[in-house]
Amino acid sequence: MTCLLCQRSLTTKLTLTWLLSWQPVARPVVCIACWQQFQPIALATACPQCGRAQPQRQVCRDCQRWDPQPAFHNVALFTYNDAMQAYFQHYKFQGDYRLRAVFQPVLQQRLTQLTADRVVVIPVTATTMGTRGFNQVTGWLGTGINDGILTVTKTVAQSQKDRQARLATRQPFGLVPGVELAGQRIVLVDDVYTTGRTMRHAAQLILENGANSVTGLTLAR
Repeated sequence: MTCLLCQRSLTTKLTLTWLLSWQPVARPVVCIACWQQFQPIALATACPQCGRAQPQRQVCRDCQRWDPQPAFHNVALFTYNDAMQAYFQHYKFQGDYRLRAVFQPVLQQRLTQLTADRVVVIPVTATTMGTRGFNQVTGWLGTGINDGILTVTKTVAQSQKDRQARLATRQPFGLVPGVELAGQRIVLVDDVYTTGRTMRHAAQLILENGANSVTGLTLAR
């Protein structure tokens, strides 16, 4: 078996404890060298509103510019560094669906640690589904399809906009008819928190429809 990122051979060390446990082998999909290029964000010092990595826990300058939204905050798992950018280039933009396995375990594990009545995923447009063939977020969570409660209108991709254009984006999301959110605690999952415009648009819509709180979860910030 080879590393999904660098194609070097992977080896699995079998310990006596494992042999006596009769448990299945947990086979890695990336090598240690590749994995160590990703930079986890320390929750203890991250911005309490957006999850940005920083030396001490305080509201970052980006979040100070937003109007207060006390029922929403975001948790991010990794810094968007060069290694993460390269990962997204291959997984999201070049459509290598195999790469969903790189972050499936860590994202799913973090999801189980958050309190939620419902998990909501940011959808991709029908055009993106037609060209790429999958939703990168639901790829991590299991299905790879748009199967949630949010709908999205066709817009210019956020990755093609500068900061000002991102911030000026109008509300692109809607709710599937008949969805009941009153009093619910929602976990909202997306791939990257950049300016926060996408997550905050979705969170605003969910809160306006009766949800009690929205916790964002993104792989990167």
